[in-house]
Parts: sequence; structure tokens; C-alpha cells
Amino acid sequence: MAFAVLLNSWLSSVGQLISVCVIFVLVLLLTWFVTRWIAGYQQSQMHSQNLKVIETLRLTANSYIQIIEVGDVYLAIAVSKDRIEKLAELQKDQLVIPETKQGMDDKIAGQGMDESFRSVLEKVKRHLPKK
Repeated sequence: MAFAVLLNSWLSSVGQLISVCVIFVLVLLLTWFVTRWIAGYQQSQMHSQNLKVIETLRLTANSYIQIIEVGDVYLAIAVSKDRIEKLAELQKDQLVIPETKQGMDDKIAGQGMDESFRSVLEKVKRHLPKK
């Protein structure tokens, strides 16, 4: 009789532990899916056809100089904690525009980035001490 009560209590405890573990895993999965969904939503909201940040230079912890493209116009702006000021309007031929994100994605997908990694790896191997 005591054994049956002890077994019943043990099975109840194990059942509760398994239930808590299953709920914990479900909460983790739900958190992962919601995080992915929010990241995708924010990325689609931040994508703009008419506004692009070309380059950012950090001056202090709270101030930057940015070159932005607004339509076909390039502007140099100063961004601080409380203000944004237009510094100058620039011509496209005055700028050295870095590759677009799409261009970098193409390089990563293609052989260009693979070859670059291989050359860096070879340089590191040459500088490692020989055994």
C-alpha cells in the first residue's frame, strides 16, 4: 500500500517535470518565431527606395557626420543627440561611393569572397609558428 502511494507520488512529480519542460520548450520556440517575425517586419519597414545612408563617420559618442542620398541628391549632415543639420549638398562626382549591399551579397555568393578568404587564410598560415 505504501509502495503504491510512493509510486503514485513519484509518477505525479515526473509528470509535472515533463509538463514544465514541454511548456519551457514551447515558450522558447514561440520566442524564436516571434523574434524572427519582428526582425523581418522591421527590415521591411526600414527599406526605402528614396533614402540611403552612404557613409557615417562617428565624431563623438553622440555625434556623427553622414552622407545620405535623398533621391538623386547627396547631402552631408551632422547628427547629434538633439539635432540634425545640413552641412552641404554634394555632387555625385565628388564622392567615392562604396559598393551597395546587394553588390556585397553577390560577392559573398560568388567566387570573389571565397578567393579573398583563401588568401587571408594562406597569410595566416605563413605567420603561424612551425612545429
